[in-house]
Amino acid sequence: MVRVVPGPLPERARPAGRARPRLIAVPRSPYVIDYRGAFAFDLPPEALWSAIERSERFEGWWAWLRELRMEGAGLEDGAVLHGVVSPPVPYVMRIDVVLERCTWPTRIDAHVLGDLRGPAWLTFEPRDAGTRAEVGWTIEMMQRPMRAAARLAHPLLRWGHDRVVEATVSGFRAHLRADGA
Repeated sequence: MVRVVPGPLPERARPAGRARPRLIAVPRSPYVIDYRGAFAFDLPPEALWSAIERSERFEGWWAWLRELRMEGAGLEDGAVLHGVVSPPVPYVMRIDVVLERCTWPTRIDAHVLGDLRGPAWLTFEPRDAGTRAEVGWTIEMMQRPMRAAARLAHPLLRWGHDRVVEATVSGFRAHLRADGA
């Protein structure tokens, strides 16, 4: 995969007196997963926010998550979620999710640290009687075995990542229905 970033023209290629930016291709690291997704829910943003505040229930909701604990009083600036992610590939990852900015009930900006690293965000936008939830992250795999596997089998790791996302959304919907939300 190639990522295009702005870059300057070499000095000899610039018109006299002007620096004109151009786009240059930069190879994307196989160790990085960029993700953006949008999902519709039949609840208003306030109800979704309330559901994700129940972090003590996350391990019961999602089989891939273990040993979750939260530092802080909930979804607030500076709170930290600590946990272990065990996706359908042979790697277990310890992560910390630092909640950098929480704006009730519309946005969470976070930074992931540990075996995965990078920025992440979640937004809730009212749509009709429900919510459009958007989520995104750019995470880098930090474990040596994962990095080695990424060089050889990035599509497999991406597949595992995408299955975890699908299971997360599906499980969240099922638990919202079970809770009568």
